Amino acid sequence: MDKRAFGVVPNYKTTDASLPYQPISSKEKMTIAAKDSFDWTLSLVAAGYAGLGQLTNQNRQFGQGLAGYGNRFVRNYSDQVMGNLLVEGAIPVLVHEDPRYFRRGQGTFWSRVGYATSRVFVTRNDSGGSEFNYSELIGNSLAVGISNSYYPGSRTLGGNFQKFTLQFATDALSNVLKEFWPDVKHKLPLQHPDN
Repeated sequence: MDKRAFGVVPNYKTTDASLPYQPISSKEKMTIAAKDSFDWTLSLVAAGYAGLGQLTNQNRQFGQGLAGYGNRFVRNYSDQVMGNLLVEGAIPVLVHEDPRYFRRGQGTFWSRVGYATSRVFVTRNDSGGSEFNYSELIGNSLAVGISNSYYPGSRTLGGNFQKFTLQFATDALSNVLKEFWPDVKHKLPLQHPDN
């Protein structure tokens, strides 16, 4: 698998679901988490969320202008790093889950979208069986809880739910992009110079 889907989405944790299951070690889980957490493209995600926060004036105490944007960027970057380290590394090690995305690669468009988005709720355990994705739930819950220490004023149930939902949505969208990247790549004219 490519290490980058669509040229920018980190793709370190994608594998083919049709292959026989091979478990990965705790060290490999932490390596995946570290690669995803410190990939240069994470800055783009943080920049996008910071821009959205700036546009909607979330956390008004951060202000506007470059200083407000910078403040939002650093906090959003921290959210993404912490979420990745917990959801893809630490929690999977503790609960014996596999943090990888197992790409289906076949079926109708909507069945594959449904499969990809459902992986935030269903994952494989270290034995290869399917189970509820505790890593996603616990990891993102912990990340949101920790982020309360550097998001003054958003320590409300609604604020926490919004951050939690945003983390789940980001992970689901990432899975969808990883599911379809090989199909898109195959159709790119540069991939077939003999045609």
